[in-house]
Amino acid sequence: MDGNSFILLAGSLGVVDILDSISWICTAIGSFMLFKKDGIRRIYAFIPGLREYQLSKMAEREEDGRTYLILNICYYLAKMLEDLFEEGSLVSRFWIVVELSLAIAIIPISIRIFASLCRVFKKPKKWVAVWIILQPVASIIWGFGKDYQPDHELTDIDYSAAAAVSNTTVEELRHGLTVNINERTLTSLGRKIYLLRDIHLSIPTGHMVLLLGGSGAGKTTFLNAVTGYEKADAEIIIDGKNLYNNYESMKYSLGFVPQQDLMRQSDTVIMTLKDAASVRLPKSMTREEKKKRINEVLDKFGLQSVASSQVVKLSGGQRKRLSIALELISDPTLFILDEPDSGLDGVVARNLFTSLRGIADEGKIVVVITHTPDRVIDMFDDVIVLAKDASRTGRLAYYGPVKEAYEFFGKTSMEDILLSVNQTDEGGEGRADEFVEKYAELISRNRTESEAGADNREV
Repeated sequence: MDGNSFILLAGSLGVVDILDSISWICTAIGSFMLFKKDGIRRIYAFIPGLREYQLSKMAEREEDGRTYLILNICYYLAKMLEDLFEEGSLVSRFWIVVELSLAIAIIPISIRIFASLCRVFKKPKKWVAVWIILQPVASIIWGFGKDYQPDHELTDIDYSAAAAVSNTTVEELRHGLTVNINERTLTSLGRKIYLLRDIHLSIPTGHMVLLLGGSGAGKTTFLNAVTGYEKADAEIIIDGKNLYNNYESMKYSLGFVPQQDLMRQSDTVIMTLKDAASVRLPKSMTREEKKKRINEVLDKFGLQSVASSQVVKLSGGQRKRLSIALELISDPTLFILDEPDSGLDGVVARNLFTSLRGIADEGKIVVVITHTPDRVIDMFDDVIVLAKDASRTGRLAYYGPVKEAYEFFGKTSMEDILLSVNQTDEGGEGRADEFVEKYAELISRNRTESEAGADNREV
């Protein structure tokens, strides 16, 4: 084919179409080789949208990948609808605006995915721009380049290699929290992924409990399941009532204080508490009753002297106490706090935990996550230890009194207990499955002895 023939052919097909085809082929071939390096099914390299979703999994940004996939599908649907109408018409222009909006929305998600991909491949972040602007080029270089290797390989998870499921439950407490989580899963492209499995425990009222676990052990997922924020295959019973079945009537029985406060900085302390009271307290309460409740929490957390101060002017300890007071306004039964001592020095942190201990002593259940548990461990009654098993699923490695935890793990500090169940690639001892099975055996033995004792009493 001579040069003139090629130009005529390019003109008849459209230069843009030819370039698009070349771009698609290069991206697909490069991704094919890239997926081969990471154990991903290479057929996905030829399917736009699913290809980027697999890249997000490789980059450990699967949530962003799902969002990208949805936006990408919507983008192509909008493009198809645009083509159904006459070019330049009002409806056609509307769909062009929709396409543009979706394309803009995809950009920050792409940046996050490709930035994480650079981290996984240990490459400089300047590659992010190449991936976004020249994805075919980046795909070819990374796919065929021998120096472009991921620091891990994605493979199908072998759940049979992990500690066995106990197939047990705990009896419901009349007063307290009963948790029987069979599993918390998500589905990814038809594949079932376990986030939590086989977690059964009961916490009596009046107990303050430490929630211990390394990164990825499922602490947040566990708390979301317990509070009903993300339902699991589970029964969550609080004082005899099923939370999942009665969520609307029970939601104010739960108090959750996140690590970062969400208060308006320009509001005063009293305004902040009044807003919380208007939302969380029953409509049937009189103004005087609400005022009394606000003063009670101000007194409890030593905030009366700063009641007229703006939130922005509070110290770190005062802000944290105000965050707790907001949740306490509704007098919840279950009180959960995520790193309440973050950023606080030892003295201030201890004063804060003394206040939390007081809340538990009033007949509440207080569950706390903290990265410095040993400095306040004497405040706690019990400890929950979550750990990632061999399949990277959150499992219960121990629940019980703090003193017995040291004996169970053969350690003298909470930090050492955490290291014993952490994976070896996280600097731990990698004994999670050992302790998951040991705890399951302990519970089974205790239950058998309890049932035998009950039978003897009946005789």
